[in-house]
Amino acid sequence: MIKVEIFSALPQCAKDIRQEVFVKEQGFVNEFDDIDAHARHLVVYDEETPIACCRFFKGESPDEFIIGRLAVLKEHRGRQLGSLMMNEAERYIRLLGGNTLSLSAQLRVKEFYEKLGFSASGETYFDEYCEHIHMEKKL
Repeated sequence: MIKVEIFSALPQCAKDIRQEVFVKEQGFVNEFDDIDAHARHLVVYDEETPIACCRFFKGESPDEFIIGRLAVLKEHRGRQLGSLMMNEAERYIRLLGGNTLSLSAQLRVKEFYEKLGFSASGETYFDEYCEHIHMEKKL
């Protein structure tokens, strides 16, 4: 059974997933930052096993939230878990009064976010070695 839990602090299981996906698999160096301390963290479980995560936090304007660090363990990809997580994050953000979502998408997964209603804006840029683009969605 798939379930989603929300945490007000970065749980070790989300840290482990991000370490596996972003550091070991994709080669990022600066994965963890001060934002983790004040972000809310979603974790998807298959039974009792954590298999995916993301975080969200308030942006610069009062109704803006930023979603990031969406990671699904390799062996669990293709199960619509990314979409599930994004929908759950949206649900929580709506409850908190948010109506604008922003994110920094790796360019290779831009289409995934477009299918969820996000639009790209601006030029592409590099975060570490990886090309990204800014994306937004109005709720």
